[in-house]
Amino acid sequence: MKATTTPSTSTPVAHNALPPPSATSTARSSRIAPHSHIKGLGLTAEGIAAPDGAGFIGQTNAREACGVVVDLIKSRKFSGRALLLVGAPGTGKTALALAVSHELGAKVPFCPMVGSEVYSTEVKKTEVLAEAFRRAIGLRIKETKEVYEGEVTELTPTESENPLSGYGKTVSHVIVGLKTVKGTKQLRLDPTIYEAILKEKIVVGDVIYVEANTGAVKRVGRSDAYASSYDLESETYVPLPKGDVHKRKELVQDVTLGDLDAANARPQGGQDIMSVMGSLMKSGRTEVTDKLRREVNKVVKGYVDQGVAEVVPGVVFIDEVHMLDIECFTYLNALLESAMAPTVILATNRGNALVRGTIDIVSPHGIPVDLLDRCLIVKTDGYKPEQIAKVVQLRANIEGLKLGPGVLERIAQEGERGSMRYALQLLSPASILAGLAGRSQIEVEDIAEMNELFLDAKTSASNIGADGGFDGGRMS
Repeated sequence: MKATTTPSTSTPVAHNALPPPSATSTARSSRIAPHSHIKGLGLTAEGIAAPDGAGFIGQTNAREACGVVVDLIKSRKFSGRALLLVGAPGTGKTALALAVSHELGAKVPFCPMVGSEVYSTEVKKTEVLAEAFRRAIGLRIKETKEVYEGEVTELTPTESENPLSGYGKTVSHVIVGLKTVKGTKQLRLDPTIYEAILKEKIVVGDVIYVEANTGAVKRVGRSDAYASSYDLESETYVPLPKGDVHKRKELVQDVTLGDLDAANARPQGGQDIMSVMGSLMKSGRTEVTDKLRREVNKVVKGYVDQGVAEVVPGVVFIDEVHMLDIECFTYLNALLESAMAPTVILATNRGNALVRGTIDIVSPHGIPVDLLDRCLIVKTDGYKPEQIAKVVQLRANIEGLKLGPGVLERIAQEGERGSMRYALQLLSPASILAGLAGRSQIEVEDIAEMNELFLDAKTSASNIGADGGFDGGRMS
């Protein structure tokens, strides 16, 4: 570093200057998602939207309408229909869809996509839609297994002469002692299970369980009887299992129909090196046939009828739905009517627009009228300055930024003049400028300097001259 004096806060700092490395620069930081502050719809027990609830600011009518839709979904009375969110850009359509998925539960599959994703060079447009729908339908498989569970008290491999050659010995069986609160048991296990024990690095004092049917071995952790007095230790200590060593245990596994389709679509191949290399060189995406899906559905129906599994319908969220074409919209109608269909949420910011794939069909929101008839339509409203200020303050708290006096009001004005997204985009660059100037909080002059460096969409549009090019004036 140069031995120069630190400039005062009044000295202008070059925009391309690099900040000095801070002591916390090596600290691990995670990317903050645009909607990480959304935790739900923020409704009361009566279904009334709180002004600021679950990270949501404003949009009370839209949130209450989505709350009614959530109740319809939970009571399984929303089949064959879709929810359409319409409104200007940056009014919280994606946030509403995310909040609906939060309200339905943590284990409910949520599959977001953008309308332009269907235009893939690898598979058909309708295949991309069908795949998204299948990934949004969960299957909760409940399986009761016989297991041996306990703390390992003995681990003795018994060796015998190798029958294939005169040299060396081989493990004929292994004796494993397991202890629980209720008692102990000694097991005589196959040598292949001993290999699994070695792979899991199991030693005396570990708590394990062994599946009786498959012989699969799972290490749960170290018995808490061996817990030491170290303040920091990487080991996970677990209590001694209760009940008998031999018991029946219910295991729950969550998969999606998309997972089952993909697993059955790919041929397994051999274990030799050529088979492995061949599978690596194949395309990443495999088109699944309707015949295979019908077979998977038949197996799933059998599981459900036996009470082994339960179908959990999730949420498909298609943003910028006006980007789909007439073929996709026709296929969407068919998917909505199918017996196994998830909840469908669509979002668009278009008014009257041409339906893609046609030359003369102009429809509201760029969606054909027959699909619009199936939709419950919820409109999102624009934000007022005080609401923009609350959202900005919320994002500043999430991102760990400090705002000086008057900054919140100034950013709210920028949000009203430009857009909510533009106001939120000013936060991080302004914090960088404040850091370059040696301040720990964002001041009003940082926001003013941001307006010199960047333009919002409306200001940029106003700089376009009558001839369609840029005028020669100052762009501010």
